[in-house]
Amino acid sequence: MSDLSHPIFARLYPRLDAGCARAGGDAHRAELLAGTAGRVLEVGAGYGANFPHYPPEVTEVVALEPEPRLRARADHAAGAAPVPVTVRPGVAEDLDLDDASFDVAVVSLVLCSVRDPVRALAELRRVLKPGGELRYYEHVRGSTPGKVRFQRYADVVWPFFAAGCHVSRPTPEWIAGSGFTVRGERRFEFPAGRGNPASPHVLGVAVRD
Repeated sequence: MSDLSHPIFARLYPRLDAGCARAGGDAHRAELLAGTAGRVLEVGAGYGANFPHYPPEVTEVVALEPEPRLRARADHAAGAAPVPVTVRPGVAEDLDLDDASFDVAVVSLVLCSVRDPVRALAELRRVLKPGGELRYYEHVRGSTPGKVRFQRYADVVWPFFAAGCHVSRPTPEWIAGSGFTVRGERRFEFPAGRGNPASPHVLGVAVRD
């Protein structure tokens, strides 16, 4: 199945993300994509928020988005992107793409919501060339016991309102255990605040072993 319909989330997310962009999210996306080159796969492209940040060294972006309303917006955004972008349906756990066919894979606020993140990471590794990069920008499990407890309580209801998003996933640990070597990683709170269960973030680069 390549379509996952979340109509309410699809209407609200671009507005919510616009606020995050002004607060620093755009800078995070630019940092995520700085230095990328060659053929890029972006999984869970949403409405295309990353597209303006791809550098000219990128020759092609294949952008997958399973939510049809967000995909339509991403397709529109692709027309203004500084590099060639093709938007397609697709889910992270079952990539209809050739082995070792991409130089870079990008996940941006995506692994929190996929149904099977470990399988998704295996698929991303499969389609990357040996030595290819995984660029990731995700909100993740917190670093203190109190934050983790708060996130586990939040995860009882959070996925129902946020299109399957979970706030307590140990995504960096899963990346490191899925055939990738982490080359650099930065953890930070965004937006900062004890009352936000999704504030712990990570931004990093890992290389396919």
